[in-house]
Amino acid sequence: MSDINSEIKRRRTFAIISHPDAGKTTLTEKFLLYGGAIQQAGMVKGKKNMRHAVSDWMEIEKQRGISVTSSVLQFEYENFCINILDTPGHQDFSEDTYRTLMAADSAVMVIDASKGVENQTRKLFKVCVMRHIPIFTFINKMDRDSRNPFDLIDQIENELGISTYPVNWPIGSGKEFKGVFDRFERHIISFESNGAAHQAGAKISDLTDPSLAETLGEENHNTLIEDIELLDGASDDFDLDAVHKGELSPVFFGSALTNFGVEPFLESFLKMTPPPMPRMSSEGEVDPFDDNFSAFVFKIQANMNKAHRDRLTFMRICSGKFDKDMEVLHVQGNKKMRLSQPQQIMAEQREIVNEAYAGDIIGVFDPGIFSIGDTVCSPKKKFEFEGIPTFAPEHFQRVRPKDTMKRKQFVKGAEQIAQEGAIQIFHEPMMGMEEVIVGVVGVLQFDVFQYRMKNEYNVDLVIEGLPYSYIRWIDKMNVSEPKDLKISSDTKIVQDFRGNYLLLFSSEWNIRWALERNEGLELSEFNRGELQ
Repeated sequence: MSDINSEIKRRRTFAIISHPDAGKTTLTEKFLLYGGAIQQAGMVKGKKNMRHAVSDWMEIEKQRGISVTSSVLQFEYENFCINILDTPGHQDFSEDTYRTLMAADSAVMVIDASKGVENQTRKLFKVCVMRHIPIFTFINKMDRDSRNPFDLIDQIENELGISTYPVNWPIGSGKEFKGVFDRFERHIISFESNGAAHQAGAKISDLTDPSLAETLGEENHNTLIEDIELLDGASDDFDLDAVHKGELSPVFFGSALTNFGVEPFLESFLKMTPPPMPRMSSEGEVDPFDDNFSAFVFKIQANMNKAHRDRLTFMRICSGKFDKDMEVLHVQGNKKMRLSQPQQIMAEQREIVNEAYAGDIIGVFDPGIFSIGDTVCSPKKKFEFEGIPTFAPEHFQRVRPKDTMKRKQFVKGAEQIAQEGAIQIFHEPMMGMEEVIVGVVGVLQFDVFQYRMKNEYNVDLVIEGLPYSYIRWIDKMNVSEPKDLKISSDTKIVQDFRGNYLLLFSSEWNIRWALERNEGLELSEFNRGELQ
């Protein structure tokens, strides 16, 4: 048992979140470089002859230079086993990011030094706060002209409502970026330029070193001394317990693109971040060090290997040890089974694993039995983890196959992509699957859906925009059939593929109108079944 304990204690599972273009994918790749998982980083927005980012495995990601799906990456570094969950930065894919954060024990928030806190950062941060996830902040792109670091710290505290503790402090920015002062070690890591290459230079231990003014420049030297005096006098002591509660964010400055400050950040982060955390379930808190294996499904991805037309289900192990041949219970299906082809993932590359521990992410081959939020556990101790709520879509399109002979591929593709949680599909009562209504949280998901249907299922689509912006599940009604409800002409009755009835509305006024004219009608923004 002590071996299992030590394996679990060395696990670190975290998500990287940011607004688009803050440098999240670049930072992820530098982590992988330090861990020896890759030999050379890809260029996220390179030209056609350049490499794409290793964490962006889907063809559309390589073409557009954005992440549209969460990647799972595992590597070893200084006796830590690290699971990185690289999330989409684009707001249209925030639902995928939300689900991924459910599988993380902590989060790294990447902020652009010249732009500060941006919209998507605020949204993702709120999810972290909701779950009390420890948040570590990396202020990136210090090699470019940046905002005043005090202003950046104030903005994080004021807009996100979290206290901060700068672990290091920048000396200049852009062409004048000279390095950082490490507040724990009380030394300076200098930043040297060598043509296009940048690297961390020698450490200068003491602020009173007589050669320091010459190395940094007199103005930078004076500013640094004043800044450190102000920080040391004004900031509270570092409190690791507050970090673990998600109340205090350690802040680091650096430049992921030029490799500066990434390794010191990674080392400090691994020391400060907690090992796998307990999870809430129907039977109370589940301890990661419990002997009994348990996990939950947070992501499903079809066609990661296009040649094999496979479907992979990603599980976060929450307690105990997983063995390849062990029998487990799929709680929602109430069925004992062995997980098929358990794998650990490096973007689209896979490796069959014989064992894994609490904190790890494994992918298993899924013939279509798992759903997001499902629990898998030891048959000895049956329970369910808290469900993962489904976001209400805000954009809708009517979709059908251009070639009616491809109905079978159309149905399969729409259902598989919907099961991943990227889209939601509905149909009008008494209508089959000749056409479906697709609902998404962000409009870019329509592009991804259309691209994947063509690329993975060889189905061209005919698409018609619909004027609806709101969807509500019908919880209760005072009539025997939804068609007997009194609703406005621009409200549509639809069903999801579990048979639940819903209403599509074009405005909030229509929602109020329906509620006022139908006594006993109860509507909700979430499917209660999804929330468990």
